Order: sequence, then structure tokens, then C-alpha cells
Amino acid sequence: MAIFGGVLLILEMIWGRASLIVFAVSFDGMPDFKGSLLALLDPENLGFIAAYLGVGAVFAGLIFAISVVSIPMILDRSVDAVSAGLTSLRLCLTQPWVMLIWGALITLLVVLAMLPGFLGLLIAGPVLGHASWHAYRGAVGGPVGE
Repeated sequence: MAIFGGVLLILEMIWGRASLIVFAVSFDGMPDFKGSLLALLDPENLGFIAAYLGVGAVFAGLIFAISVVSIPMILDRSVDAVSAGLTSLRLCLTQPWVMLIWGALITLLVVLAMLPGFLGLLIAGPVLGHASWHAYRGAVGGPVGE
């Protein structure tokens, strides 16, 4: 589990660096927070917004694809991080629409849970964790009721 967490941490650090590079290439200097928000609303920065969202989508998709069933699998079976990640990636490649809908549902529920001052995460977190466990058991194998 620690190795898998380390891999996710490295991917997220690369994601942050890639986002910073997109920002640095798109703007001269570092504006203050208010300046950043006003610059984003400027129609001439649509290229930046598209590039920033594109980089985010690639990294979010990659992290989702390698971790969607990996963590429950590592907890459930005696399997290494690489095998769990490859199993998760294989599932996403063989069932792309199901996994896309699952990822969109998780994203929507987390965003909605964050709206009331992040308090909704107290409910959404355990519910999504439980649902993810059942999704793993249904997708990878084994009876769901166990």
C-alpha cells in the first residue's frame, strides 16, 4: 500500500509541476489572486483554460485509471501495487463507459459534498468508500455480499 501511495504522490507532484508550467508559459509573471481571477475571465485566455483543463484531465484520468480498484484490491488480496494498478487499468480499458460514468459520479458527489463547507464529505466519504468496495468486488470478482 505504501508503494502505491508513493506512486500516486509522485504522479500528483508531476501533475502540479505540469500545471505550473502551463501557467508560466501562458502569463508574464505571477499575478496576485485577484489578478489571476480577472485574467481567467478574459476571453483571450481561452487557450490557457483549455490547456490547463487538458493537463488536469490527462493526469486525473491516469490516476483514476490506475487506482479505481487498486486500493480495495491491495486491502482484499495479497497482491503487489503493480499488479493492482495493471488490473485497475485493464478494467478501465475494457469497460470505458462504465468507468467514465463511475468517475463522473464520484466527482459529482464529492463536489456536491464540498458545497456546504465541506461538511457533506462526512457523509459522502464513507458512502463512496462503501460503494467503491462493492464496485471492486463486482468488477474484479467474488461475491458482493462478503
